[in-house]
Amino acid sequence: MSKKTNKYTVSVYTEDSVGLLNRISAIFQRRHINIESFNSSMTEIESVQRWTILILTTEVQIKKIVGQINKQIEVIKAYYHTDEETIYQESCLFKIKSSLLFDDRQIQNIIKESNAVIVTVNPEFFVIEKSGRTHELDGLYEKLSNYGILQYVRSARIAVTKAPLMISEILTDFKKNKNE
Repeated sequence: MSKKTNKYTVSVYTEDSVGLLNRISAIFQRRHINIESFNSSMTEIESVQRWTILILTTEVQIKKIVGQINKQIEVIKAYYHTDEETIYQESCLFKIKSSLLFDDRQIQNIIKESNAVIVTVNPEFFVIEKSGRTHELDGLYEKLSNYGILQYVRSARIAVTKAPLMISEILTDFKKNKNE
């Protein structure tokens, strides 16, 4: 197996449980693996959460990590995937001085070319929203940083797999068993 470091998206389906996040993050901490991004959301099944975790590691390490995550009692199922196996998006907001929007035509061109959306405009600032792949957000950040960004925030990765996971059946069975 390769010792090459790759990006992996880890999907963890879990019950809502106090303390589980600490135990999961300790699995990464013990291996000195930094979590690049973390997202928690509801799933298609009520009372089940999905955590999407982005990390850089080797294939050997990711297999061990997911194996340990799956051993946690509250975890229904955990998976890992490469970027090629997922469809993912991130989102970001840029806050920029309003005077630039009206005085510099080039900034309007940047917004249009990047398919970003102006969310709000007021006399002091305007806010741009952009969703897309990592490189698209990085490119827009690079272009807008030349004009001065007042504030910038970026979401964690959200992702779905290209191949079917059969997680819906697992979650449906989980819900039935929980209700019995």
